[in-house]
Amino acid sequence: MRNRKIADFSVSSIRLGCMGLSFGYGPGPEEDYAIRLLNEALDSGYTFMDTAALYGFGMNETLVGK
Repeated sequence: MRNRKIADFSVSSIRLGCMGLSFGYGPGPEEDYAIRLLNEALDSGYTFMDTAALYGFGMNETLVGK
């Protein structure tokens, strides 16, 4: 996967949109499934996880943090 430099950070040029993991498109998947998906994305080279505090009012960041 190619990376891009943003300020002092090097992140994957393709981002993973995380809104659907906790908010926005109906109920999100089970937590263990979402964490497994995020770990597989990291293993595949994704380092840019797109999330916002609005997604589940902080639930999304908590999930990504796990």
